[in-house]
Amino acid sequence: MSAVPLGRVAAFSVAIGCAGAPELSGTRDYWRTGPHVYVRGPWEAVTPSSNVDEVIDQLCPTVMKLENATTGDYGQEYCGAIYSLGDGVYYASAASPLGEPAPVGPAKLKKCIPPRYVVDERGRAIVLGDFHSHPWSPSPMSETDRLKATQIWSIRIQFDRTCTITKFVPNLGSEQPGEVYLRQRKRWKLVGIIKQEDKRLGVVTAVDD
Repeated sequence: MSAVPLGRVAAFSVAIGCAGAPELSGTRDYWRTGPHVYVRGPWEAVTPSSNVDEVIDQLCPTVMKLENATTGDYGQEYCGAIYSLGDGVYYASAASPLGEPAPVGPAKLKKCIPPRYVVDERGRAIVLGDFHSHPWSPSPMSETDRLKATQIWSIRIQFDRTCTITKFVPNLGSEQPGEVYLRQRKRWKLVGIIKQEDKRLGVVTAVDD
């Protein structure tokens, strides 16, 4: 299979993972071609499930076993994707450390690039959302992660080294506000909304208990 043109990806609002893309940098599980990162799936360390939350709950403890994933300001940020093959089962891709060059030293600038394509040899990957880790804590959903311009998928998952998990639902193309959730006791707690007029900048309005 060949890589699907970006225009077609945008039209269907899904990422199509295909074999045959040139591996210009990275490993067999993740690589970069131009500005875009490709990742392979499924990640064998994460058990697939028909309940996407069961997949999400496995991500942080699994990612935190990777090299430098917990070493604070000197640590490594990892990015991956949550996807399905249209069969009602959700999978996690491999986690990629690929990103833009960052200064060496104690700075919260270790930004991995969210994958644009998932390559699964079994079929077409339909991406639900991306996930990424932070090697420090506390770490709420950052302003950059909430910007309208950075939203590609339906959800975004972020977690820090203490496995505090945040979910962002941008609700782009809808009058419904964006939603920010915390994962608590296997449930999602709504902690903030992003009003329609604030979606461009991702400004969060706190939600009272």
